[in-house]
Amino acid sequence: MTTRLSVSGRWIEGWDPENTEFWESTGKKIARRNLLMSVLSEHIGFSVWSLWSVLVLFMSPDIGMDFAPGEKFLLVVVPTLVGALLRLPYSYAVTRFGGRNWTVFASAVLLVPAGLAFVFIQRPGTPLWVFLLIGATAGVGGANFASSMTNITIFYPQRHQGWALGINAGGGNLGVAAVQLLGLLVIVTVGDTHPSYVVGTYLPLIVLVALLAAVRMDNVDAVRARPGALKEAAAHRHTWWISLLYVGTFGSFIGYGFAFGLVLQNEFGTTPQQAASVTFLGPLLGSFARPLGGRMADRWGGARVTLWNFLGLAAGTLVLLVASRSGSAGLFVAGFTALFVLSGMGNGSTYKMIPAVFAREAEDAITSGADAQPAFARARRVSGAVIGIAGAVGGLGGVAINLAFRSSYQGASGNAEIAFLCFLGFYALCVLVLLTVYGRRGRAEEATARTARPRATHVR
Repeated sequence: MTTRLSVSGRWIEGWDPENTEFWESTGKKIARRNLLMSVLSEHIGFSVWSLWSVLVLFMSPDIGMDFAPGEKFLLVVVPTLVGALLRLPYSYAVTRFGGRNWTVFASAVLLVPAGLAFVFIQRPGTPLWVFLLIGATAGVGGANFASSMTNITIFYPQRHQGWALGINAGGGNLGVAAVQLLGLLVIVTVGDTHPSYVVGTYLPLIVLVALLAAVRMDNVDAVRARPGALKEAAAHRHTWWISLLYVGTFGSFIGYGFAFGLVLQNEFGTTPQQAASVTFLGPLLGSFARPLGGRMADRWGGARVTLWNFLGLAAGTLVLLVASRSGSAGLFVAGFTALFVLSGMGNGSTYKMIPAVFAREAEDAITSGADAQPAFARARRVSGAVIGIAGAVGGLGGVAINLAFRSSYQGASGNAEIAFLCFLGFYALCVLVLLTVYGRRGRAEEATARTARPRATHVR
């Protein structure tokens, strides 16, 4: 049977991407247009969110800002924390107000942190607490991720969600590398005393993206969550296992992205230009790796790909320990770059596990006699809520990483060794979870979900 699609105002009704005929004739084009706009908005959001990881490199007595390393780490912790905490309400908001409407707002509100940073970043004598408050407002950029991912999940059929979510998140993650490249460009061309140039570049871009989202995006009725979806997701055990894994993958990516420049300065005494010249590389490669991780998970299963990524993260952390003890800056940068790539791939594969797990539950319900359409509708509804929860919890991993670095450098050793040992232990825990919770049975379930035949349904 065919899907009847209707458009009322800015809302699309009757959206059914699992219907192959509808997807190929109509749905694919609409989904790609919304995906492109979503990527642009999330990209600018991530740039604003990670803005302070660049601005702290400029903070020196030369511009009247003599902050200690521990204070600078606080400046990158605060936006990470606020961004993580806001992800749950952002994920819910897109189900309440619609993907287009919320993306317009989420893009426009970025003018607040960018505008405040532009005004205060070159005011000598500005106290730390002012910068901490401004950094807190930058958290809205990180929250964009949750609403964006929830929205894009609805647009794509389950068989393509690993790729689509990987593209969406990877394009957003590129914002971390983009702002760091911009910081390097400013330092190289005009020196390290003009941080306002970095911030000022984003003000017109924010306005442009908000306008494009208003013109080019759509609201879809299917994104509207029934009351209790978040509660239902919170009561599901897989929500918390996957959230734990996402702490290890996304927490590593964003935590390392925010801290890398400061770690290089503390470990090897690098200058702002030297630090900025390498810090962008890891986030850049990690962002491109995320869609690859999603694509690999589409083929081999999210649990299997995530397991291998955590084994790689553990090996990369051992490389950092060796490099730190031997004083090898080259090996240190290579190890960190590998961690970015692996965490990026792990981000894509872990998020692929969410729709796969709940699609499998829908298949089980149908086998037991349940109707297909309500079963898959529930799977989509709960998956969207889980994406919000996992995104929020995963963001807290970035907070933990920066706090671990701060404590390690303030400790007796004065280096990052204790922090790296903590990370190594957590990666080992994630490997254990994957082997015990998502072992052979979990991979078999994912395989069933990946090959589940799409059903053509009639939507009224």
